[in-house]
Amino acid sequence: MIYREAGQFKSSYAADMAVFPLKQDRIGILVIILLAYSMAFFGSTFMLQAVLIPFLIFALAAIGLNMLVGYTGLLSLGTGAFMGVGAYACYKLMTIFPEVNVVIWILVSGFFSAGIGILFGLPSLRIKGFYLAVATLAAQFFLQWTFNRVPWLVNYNVSGAIEAPRRTLFDVQIVGAAATPQARYIVVLTLVILLTWIASNIVHGRIGRQWMAIRDMDIAAELMGIRPFKAKLMAFAVSSYYCGVAGAMMVFLWYGGAEYNVFNIDQSFEILFMVIIGGLGSLIGSFFGAALIFMLPIAMGALLPAIFEPLGIRVGSETIEHLRFMILGAMIIFFLIVEPHGLARLWQIVKQKLRVWPFPY
Repeated sequence: MIYREAGQFKSSYAADMAVFPLKQDRIGILVIILLAYSMAFFGSTFMLQAVLIPFLIFALAAIGLNMLVGYTGLLSLGTGAFMGVGAYACYKLMTIFPEVNVVIWILVSGFFSAGIGILFGLPSLRIKGFYLAVATLAAQFFLQWTFNRVPWLVNYNVSGAIEAPRRTLFDVQIVGAAATPQARYIVVLTLVILLTWIASNIVHGRIGRQWMAIRDMDIAAELMGIRPFKAKLMAFAVSSYYCGVAGAMMVFLWYGGAEYNVFNIDQSFEILFMVIIGGLGSLIGSFFGAALIFMLPIAMGALLPAIFEPLGIRVGSETIEHLRFMILGAMIIFFLIVEPHGLARLWQIVKQKLRVWPFPY
């Protein structure tokens, strides 16, 4: 086996395909996971319910979209609708089979979203770019209309609203009004870690290499023996599955209930912005993008009044929302022009400098 070693940096085919080839990365991930679980015991109710749980859910949805946009190069504007498919599918499964554990139905609901994703991904075999974006945008509007107009989805509740029934896991309530943020957070964190590990293995394996080959040059990939039909539909299926699971967790492990307009076009654009700012083709970039975009208004709501109100300047919620859109737009333009690989690339540069510190290059 061809194997080269230079100090702590090793180069081989096995090392290149490893999820975490460096020992420092493996230790760092383990520390982050331990700290994340410790937040269930030391974090406040507000931190868990209003910050960490939605951050993890949006990060999972961003991972799903990133596998389609970043790794396969197929643009989609229907992420919110695919999240809605998972949420409504989970609701129907929970009401029809109430004796089955809700975590199982959350994971199974993603398969319904994957099936819908494959259906609306069929145009990707003929079109791409702007035209594919329009096709997925049509899926967004059609599915959102379906959530509101098909009474069967919500047990003939014409308002299109989902109300989460009471469900337990190991005799601990995780769905319903009496569920504690600690229990919900542990379930969400565990599912996100599991699905992120699976996604990392997918993108580092044969399927991920096929996606990246199609993204870089689909004609050359086809000449190499890659079947675009199978690879593109697989990308839509996997991406929609992750978005569907994220949508189910959003309703039953965060909101506790939702209406059809939660899964609107704004949701789709927001998750797309997370992918762009975090970094296309990067799983950790999905976490960075979700953290920045979701936590930005929370940080602004805490800092701006503290800075300007002592000066006699009142900062209202509308002002904060306008400033958020302005900052978000400026950041998208900045990363698209200056650093297309987003925050993930900046983090990679910082890690490289830390590994050789204090020695210069």
